[in-house]
Amino acid sequence: MKKAVFFDIDGTLWDSHMRIPPSTVSSIRKLREKGNYAFICSGRSRAAICSPELLDIGFDGVVASCGTHVEYQGKMIFEKYMSQEEIENILSGLHAYGIRAILEGKEYLYVNSREFAGDIYIDYLRKLVKNRFLELKEDVQFVHVNKLSADLAERDMEKVKKMLETDYELIFHETIPKYLHTVLEIVPKGFSKAVGIEKVCEYLGISRENTYAFGDSVNDLEMIAYVSHGIAMGNGTEDIKVQADYVTDAVEKDGIEKALKHFRLI
Repeated sequence: MKKAVFFDIDGTLWDSHMRIPPSTVSSIRKLREKGNYAFICSGRSRAAICSPELLDIGFDGVVASCGTHVEYQGKMIFEKYMSQEEIENILSGLHAYGIRAILEGKEYLYVNSREFAGDIYIDYLRKLVKNRFLELKEDVQFVHVNKLSADLAERDMEKVKKMLETDYELIFHETIPKYLHTVLEIVPKGFSKAVGIEKVCEYLGISRENTYAFGDSVNDLEMIAYVSHGIAMGNGTEDIKVQADYVTDAVEKDGIEKALKHFRLI
C-alpha cells in the first residue's frame, strides 16, 4: 500500500539559511523510488515555492497557502481564493491600525512597496520569487489571493485578533527580529495544512492510516495531528514536539532521513 508523506519547508526541508542537507534530497528520492508519494506542505503560497534546489528534489505535488492550494503532478486539484470584498475589508481594517500586509496567491505575491520601503524581508522576497512579485495597486479587482500575511507590533495583536478571528484562521508566529515584528497569517476560515492533506488523500484514494507529516512550528500543528504519523523536527517548537508521535533530529542533523528510516519508509 502506498504511503503519502508531507513535508513542511521552513525549518523542515531547509534550515534558516535555506540549506537542504544532501541526506534529505537522497532520502526523499528513495521514498518515491519505493512507490510512495512525497508532497510539499507549506504555509507559503505557491508563488513563493519556486526554489529550483527545493523543487528539483522531486515531489509528486504541493499543498500551499495552508491548504487553500493543492496540486498533483502540476495539475491543480483544489483552489480556494479569497473574494475581492474580503481582501478589501481586511486591508481596510489593517490599515486603520497602520499594519502592513502581503497578499499571497498561486501566481504572485502582491505588496505596496511604499509601505515596506527599506524592509529587508521584502528585499528577500523579491530575490526569492523574482517576476512573481507585483506591486499592489489601489484596485484589487484582478488580484487572486489565497491568504495574507501581516507585520504586527506587539501592541496590535489583540486588536487584530478581535477584528478577524470570527471569520479567519489566524496563525501568529514567533517574532523574527531580522525581518518583521510578529508574522500573522490570515487564512480563510476552516482551512489548514490538514485540509490540504485531506484533499490529496481523497484525490489519490489514500487512507489516513498511510499518511505521514514532518513539521517544526505552529502552522504545522493541525497536519501533525491529522496524519497517522506526525513527526516533529528536533529544531521544532515545544508545542509541535508535544503534538507529534515521533520527534526526529534537527534538519541539519539528517532528521528527515533518520525518521524515514525509523518508519521503514526507506
